[in-house]
Amino acid sequence: METTVAEDQAADPDRPPGAPRGARGAAGRLLRLPAGRGRRWAAWCAMPPLALVSVVVLCRATDTDGITPIPQLLAFLPWLLVPAALGMLLGTAARWPLGCGWALAAAAATGWFIQPYDNGPLPEPRGPVLARLRVMTANLEFGQAREGLLSALRRERPDLVAVQECDTQCAEALDSADVRTAYPYRSIALGDSPAAGSAILSRHPLTPAEGVRGTLRMPEAVVRIAGQRLRMQVAHPMPPVPGGVDLWRTELGRLRAYAAGRGGEPTLIAGDFNATQDHAAFRAVLDTGLRDSARAAGVPRTPSWPRATTPVLGAQIDHVLVSQELRPRTARFLDLPHTDHRALLVELDLYGPRG
Repeated sequence: METTVAEDQAADPDRPPGAPRGARGAAGRLLRLPAGRGRRWAAWCAMPPLALVSVVVLCRATDTDGITPIPQLLAFLPWLLVPAALGMLLGTAARWPLGCGWALAAAAATGWFIQPYDNGPLPEPRGPVLARLRVMTANLEFGQAREGLLSALRRERPDLVAVQECDTQCAEALDSADVRTAYPYRSIALGDSPAAGSAILSRHPLTPAEGVRGTLRMPEAVVRIAGQRLRMQVAHPMPPVPGGVDLWRTELGRLRAYAAGRGGEPTLIAGDFNATQDHAAFRAVLDTGLRDSARAAGVPRTPSWPRATTPVLGAQIDHVLVSQELRPRTARFLDLPHTDHRALLVELDLYGPRG
């Protein structure tokens, strides 16, 4: 029996004119729900993911880290595009124009904040280049990755090293004859747990200092390079776990106070900040006039944790922050066995004062 195009369209309004019966694409079949209860359920199901994205993005836009689970979700802000896309899919299935507009707005706002954080133009150094430095930071996860760290030290030969989660066995490994020959200057601060210890290794003379106070040890050292003093501070604030967000914010605030009070000396803060560029508490540290080496070197969102899912999924929480007297040239993330973090290796130029 023959039918007209008008009859075909009346029988199957979702099929394009002239297309054979059953030729609708897979997306069309998935999104075609009967009017009534099915569409209402799709609209209701679209609301939770869209509300989640909206709340997190609103906190990012208003420069606040909020309360649990907002700080934890902010660490993975780029992945909020997934629930935004789910909301769009469900809104389309529900034939809900307002929901589709909401999803588009949520995705656009998320996309805007995925851009690398820019804390404004920083003054460029104008003095002579005194030295080219290789700086490494590595979290050893309770000291388990000490052998991987030793291999990386032999292979990469960094000039300055910041180590977090250095336990007694890690301290003994760093005290070996080979390491002492390569790094005759060091400051090791052990804590009351395997996660609490930290260390600074240097090829250049250093004077240890107490550093920033925290639950985990964060030592400081004044390193002398080519006649220039360089302040080096280890960062390892507590993570923003549920129930610990206030402590995390407080300890990042102490790092910010250290950065703000650095004076005119070249300063470097390296370590596991347990924070990304999407956390207001971390951006406050940057806003003291420091630059993130990974951002400056063109790898601002390369994940460093958790290593089991990097580089596909993760957050960049390991950083090397530098004052204007240090210009980042390159940044690479290294895989060490037996730790949930990737190490970060940065190459920097150290500038002296003008004239």
